[in-house]
Amino acid sequence: MARRLVNLGSGFWNIRCTMKVAGIVNVGTQVSVVRLQSGRFVFLDSYTLNGEIRELVMGLTQDGSLVEAVLNLHPFHTLHCAAMARDFPTAKFYGSERHRRVCTSVPWETERVESAAVADRYSRDLQFSLPPGIHYFSENEKVHAGSLLAFHPASGSLHVDDTLNVLPVPGALRGYVPRLVLHPSLGAAMNAEDGAEEKFCRWLEEIGARWRGTKSVCAAHNGVARFAEGDFEQVMRGLAARTRKKTAA
Repeated sequence: MARRLVNLGSGFWNIRCTMKVAGIVNVGTQVSVVRLQSGRFVFLDSYTLNGEIRELVMGLTQDGSLVEAVLNLHPFHTLHCAAMARDFPTAKFYGSERHRRVCTSVPWETERVESAAVADRYSRDLQFSLPPGIHYFSENEKVHAGSLLAFHPASGSLHVDDTLNVLPVPGALRGYVPRLVLHPSLGAAMNAEDGAEEKFCRWLEEIGARWRGTKSVCAAHNGVARFAEGDFEQVMRGLAARTRKKTAA
């Protein structure tokens, strides 16, 4: 999977990046760049930019001077935070409590990325949602189902890592095999209280309806899934129904 910059229109770019397991298998990762109405930019999550992609991003952001902030949404995506802090020293860095604990060299802002203060600050351009019923980050370092989702209404682009995953389904099979799936560690990420599963399923349905204008889901690790008008809502309802059926079994 080569690094590439995907222009999704209306000031939203998704960068498909390289992430190798054991230094061999590239499972891919991502970072997104959003141009705000102010003309400045924010990153969604972090990645060490290099080569042609770095040149494109630096050209887009006036050598990084227009980058206002880096919003690190996924608590377990910490490998590139320090590099981003070096590349964009004037940007503000927002992250979860785990980001602050793991990446101590980064000058984190006081507000957590999932806070109402951050959501309000960027409400003109982005909408955020934290899934209820599951841990944002689990004590088990192998459980990565939780993440903060960011939706860009102007382009219809949804940036999400791990909570939703895009499967690399061949075109001929996309009418038969789901392309958008939930993270396999979802069960282990569920909160212990009663009704956690139902809270999560209702959330799936709610964001499907709220963000029914979603045209593209940018997900780790395999790519960008495109949707026709209204299809995203239907897909999210299907995910909720399958999750209820699985937990009832």
